[in-house]
Amino acid sequence: MDSSFSVPNLSIVIPLYEEAENVEPLIARVHEGLMGYRGAWELICVDDGSRDETGRRLLALVRRYGPHLRIIQLQRNFGQTAAMQAGIDAARGELIATLDGDLQNDPADIPRMVDELLERDLDLLQGWRRRRQDDLWLRKIPSRLANLLIGWVTGLRLHDYGCSLKIYRAAVIKEVRLLGEMHRFIPVWVAAVTAPERIGETEVNHQARRFGRSKYGISRTFRVLLDLLSAFFFLRFGARPGHFFGSIGLLFGLFGGLMMTHLLVVKFVLGQPIGHRPLLFIAILFIVVSIQFITTGVLAELMTRTLLAAGAKTHYRIRWQSDPMIAGWKVYP
Repeated sequence: MDSSFSVPNLSIVIPLYEEAENVEPLIARVHEGLMGYRGAWELICVDDGSRDETGRRLLALVRRYGPHLRIIQLQRNFGQTAAMQAGIDAARGELIATLDGDLQNDPADIPRMVDELLERDLDLLQGWRRRRQDDLWLRKIPSRLANLLIGWVTGLRLHDYGCSLKIYRAAVIKEVRLLGEMHRFIPVWVAAVTAPERIGETEVNHQARRFGRSKYGISRTFRVLLDLLSAFFFLRFGARPGHFFGSIGLLFGLFGGLMMTHLLVVKFVLGQPIGHRPLLFIAILFIVVSIQFITTGVLAELMTRTLLAAGAKTHYRIRWQSDPMIAGWKVYP
């Protein structure tokens, strides 16, 4: 039997934003790295609304490499998460690999990672940049702190959540809808649709950026904290937001009710006036807040059920993409 049929088809998704200098060496390195892959594969490059020459250079490379190089151009810059989701939606492979377009990830790691994912029977294999080639104070230390915090909050222990080099089973990752800046927490979201023990990690190569400039800075640390709060909420209460808001409302209601009970005893049993007491206004405030939280929980439940009934909708807009009807697969003899 031909070995190309024994290995799952692979889609490689690369989001790009203003990486004109990296485009040509990136595509060349992907082809060099995939020469060891025994199955059929396609490369999907998503131009996330770049204003430089990224889009034009990608289109020129299609004519050189062939239809297995597919291009998706978004209407504007929607962000890395949306670009990654667009590529995953378009992917046709049984397995999907993602990596950054800045040449810091090594495409040569992909064939080995595919073999390891299949051998360990995983749904997601996460890259671990153990020897990360980035600035110590601006990138490496904040990243390590974020990884520790994410593991502590979510219970999913990995060394490097932020590495974009990952291999997924398409059937699993396509059940996850990436919104906002969820690409930082993909293993956490995948753990919501598969068993955590089917998520693994492996060491990968990492290289210093040679061309262009990083799109991230120290401000990303604060966004990670906000994203982590969102991830915690959606993973625990995404399908039942009424429990989250309702619990807070009941807690406020309990304290407000106890205060009111105390004031009733003071008023009608002890015969003391209560109109001038600050505790009365605090009790009223707690009861009003309780009603607001419970009402918010009911509305959140209604919205959740409406969105689930309406089905998934994309949060990006495509300006142009390669015709999937004529897109091919690359197979090395």
